[in-house]
Amino acid sequence: MSAEKRNALGRGLSALLNDSVNVLPNKNEYAGSPEVSSMGSVNEIRIAEIEVNPFQPRTDFDADSLAELADSIKVQGLIQPITVRRVSAHRYQLISGERRLRASKLAGLTTIPAYIRTANDQQMLEMALIENIQRENLNAIEVALSFQRMIDECNLKQEELGERVSKNRSTVTNYLRLLKLPPTIQASIRDGQISMGHARALITINDSTKQLYIHKLITKDGLSVRKVEELARDLQRSPVKKEGKQPEPLSFQVQKIQDDLASKFSTKVKLKLNSQGKGSIEIPFLSEDDLSRILEMLDW
Repeated sequence: MSAEKRNALGRGLSALLNDSVNVLPNKNEYAGSPEVSSMGSVNEIRIAEIEVNPFQPRTDFDADSLAELADSIKVQGLIQPITVRRVSAHRYQLISGERRLRASKLAGLTTIPAYIRTANDQQMLEMALIENIQRENLNAIEVALSFQRMIDECNLKQEELGERVSKNRSTVTNYLRLLKLPPTIQASIRDGQISMGHARALITINDSTKQLYIHKLITKDGLSVRKVEELARDLQRSPVKKEGKQPEPLSFQVQKIQDDLASKFSTKVKLKLNSQGKGSIEIPFLSEDDLSRILEMLDW
């Protein structure tokens, strides 16, 4: 990508939508589509000719919210156009606006107002991610996954990512650290069971067993963010002792079983297996109440 285009991407979505560097190919190539005018204007295109963006970072669309938007579209029409990439004379690929596209289908529309762009796959991914991060009410895990995709798939550094999404590096780092939490905690963040404040406090705890234990207290007893921060500080003062001899690394299959058990019991599970296929499962507990909880799960 040239420096000129990279700078345009850095100015945000509005710069992308108005960037005159990207222009449509020769009009003769797309003869037979009289409804499409110049790229700078809004065009009415057929919904049946639009395919879903394969780089869409959002996978969860609330049915009630879509129905409300569809009702609004029936009365007032679609106020904000979607953005598409032209693939051929009668085929387009969605860049941004999947929620609006879905709602328009529910409303029974056959055409939809759209900005038409030309973009390669990396631009497609960046534009879709930036549009969703800036305009959609993504949960913190979806934002973190979008940030990680931009780093991995667009070869961006954290500073460059921050420029793209108009956030400082510390904010980007805090989101990315969420992906290091155990899957059970990530699911709670995604589902709104614990707040971003709770998550930031849990991140400061280095031991996943303690993270899961405090997470259980948050969801069970409704601990405040301040209380979790206090517990995290107390735990940091008494670090877990490390064993002198490190165990042999587990195979991928055994490691997955161990991780699944840890998620199930919300505590760190140790699975030991020797070359003869014999071994043991160790499930530690942090209190009598914690032991009772585990025994109930085992139907003891």
